[in-house]
Amino acid sequence: MNKTVLPSKTFIALSCAVLLFTQCSTKKGDLQNLTQINVPATKGKLPIAYINVDTLIAYYQLAKDANEELLQGQEDSRQRINVRAKQLQEDMANFETKMKNNAFLSRERAEQENNRLVAKQKELQDLNQQLTNQLMAQQQRFNEQLRDTINQFLKSYCPAKHYQIVLSTNSANDNVLYAADGYDITKDVIKQLNARYSRKK
Repeated sequence: MNKTVLPSKTFIALSCAVLLFTQCSTKKGDLQNLTQINVPATKGKLPIAYINVDTLIAYYQLAKDANEELLQGQEDSRQRINVRAKQLQEDMANFETKMKNNAFLSRERAEQENNRLVAKQKELQDLNQQLTNQLMAQQQRFNEQLRDTINQFLKSYCPAKHYQIVLSTNSANDNVLYAADGYDITKDVIKQLNARYSRKK
């Protein structure tokens, strides 16, 4: 029996990694203006920063709420499957006992019961697949919501902070091998994202 599978936080983090690199990158038409960057506005630093996606997912309240909802959905699905699986096992055990004791009135009646159990097993497998698909769809909707939220936030955050490029890094696939102090904007982004999220709730 296949168990329902909940995509992990790592999957969520990876789904955000690519978008962070592109949201604050310089537009093609602006390449010739790179030498005109307002250096004083960036306080002596290059207009580049990075976000640790693992940390963002761990402390962004929207991601935490969504993860709790996904976990609850997984637990509810598991309970539904377990209840039906237990009943099916009991029915199959009773069937085997009756077969050993020749308790069926006819061969036709035994075949009917066997067919009923086979159909019940198929229903259980279909339900398991249905619930798994629902969880995956819920995960996908959350990923899209998270991407959209971060996209919209960075569109206003980057110009205000004078960032031309924002990179992403995470424990699974580091894109930033080294960065001097001051280029990690994760805490500030989380703080502002949480403030925006709390105002919308």
